[in-house]
Formats: sequence, C-alpha cells, structure tokens
Amino acid sequence: MSIPPAPPASLRNPRHPIPSGVAPSAGKTARPPVGPTLVEWAYEHLLSMLMTVQIAPGERIAIDTVARQLGISQTPIREALSQLEAEKLVYKMPNVGYRASPRMTREEVHDLYTLRLLIEPYAAARAAEKMDDEALTALQQIDRDMRAVPEGDDRAYARFAEADANLHRLIATGSGNRLIAETIERLHAHLQIFRSLYSTNAPGDVVEEHRRVIEALLAHDAVAAEAAVRDHLERSQKRMDRASALADQGPNG
Repeated sequence: MSIPPAPPASLRNPRHPIPSGVAPSAGKTARPPVGPTLVEWAYEHLLSMLMTVQIAPGERIAIDTVARQLGISQTPIREALSQLEAEKLVYKMPNVGYRASPRMTREEVHDLYTLRLLIEPYAAARAAEKMDDEALTALQQIDRDMRAVPEGDDRAYARFAEADANLHRLIATGSGNRLIAETIERLHAHLQIFRSLYSTNAPGDVVEEHRRVIEALLAHDAVAAEAAVRDHLERSQKRMDRASALADQGPNG
C-alpha cells in the first residue's frame, strides 16, 4: 500500500488544511516542515487514500506500514484512524485492526441524498444572499474548469470531480453556517468514494446543472439557487441510484 503526496484541495478537510507541494521521497512520504500536526497530516493522507480508493472499501489498513512510510510513530496514525472511525469512513475490528468501511449500499446512498436534499438547497439560498466578490470570482473559475473537461476522458474525470467538490464546498461555506459546512464536508467524503468506484458524475449531464446553480449564485437569486441545487441533487440521486443498482447486480447481473 503506497502513500500518496498531500491530497488535492478537493480532498482536504477544511478543519485540517495541509500545505501543498509536499512531495514524497522514494518509498517514504516527506514530512511537511510546517503546518499541520502529525495527527492532522496522517488524517489527510489516510482520507486521500480512502477517497481515491487507494484503500479500497473493506481493505485492512496496516498501521505499521502507514507509520513506516510516513516516517512517524504509530500513535498519530491511530489517532487519525479514530477520527476517521467517528466519521464512519473506517471501522475497527477486535484482534484485526482497522478496515475501510464497506461500499455504501443502495439504501445508504438514498438516505444520504435525503439528508443532502434537506440541507444543501437551503445552504445555496443563504450563499446566494451572502457571497462576496471573492467567492463569486471563485464560482466563475469553477464554471470554466468544468466546461474545459472533455466528455469521455477518464483521465480528466478527476479534474471534473475536484471542480464539482469545490462548488459544493463553496456553497456550504458561503451559507455562513458552520454546522452545515461541516456536515456537507462529511457527506462529500462518502460520496467521493462511491464516485471514485463508479464515476457517476457524467460531465456532459452535470455541467448544465451546475451552470444553472452558478448563474443563480452570481445573480444573488436565493430562490433560483435553492431550486437549481434541488434539481441538481435530484438528478444526481437518479444517477447514483442507477450506479448502485448496477453494482448490486455484479459483473454477471
């Protein structure tokens, strides 16, 4: 199991920012000279590995291997895993250790979207009212980034997924409600794992949905922003439901 460099911005938890440009050495990840604590650093690396499925759902996480490759003791690794366990991204088994949580079931995906539909349209309406010029400039850049992703290019999908995550994060933080922002961040981690497995966000379908959201936010139109996000989530839920059904059928379904 290899340890990646510092994760891109879309994979980071805003509570624990980590400096960019931290490159790994051969067989061992370089320790950042300043910035996060060792627990935060370990948390970000493990979160990145989970969200990019470098640690697959259900896979055992070897604490000694992670500690050796990061060049730190096992204590911060264990503390980071304890945080991830609280977020339901890993679980602990007696006499075995930690494993990545299993892939979400179809019912769990449905429940997750039920929660998103309760809070994200509201967050979008509040963000439309409160976003400043800096946030609006960031929105325009996200729109350009999404439009630049070619359809059917699997290598470009990661760029699209990052732009998608940045949009939802910007809306959440723009709402001015810290609890909403933290809740959406946790939900996104679980969704990103599923998307990494099945690439459920088809850029051609989603860009237009996002365009309507961004236009409403740029216009400070709270009603339109709420409606656009609700429509986007309902369509996204249908895409995820189809992917869940196919996954449940298996390769011979």
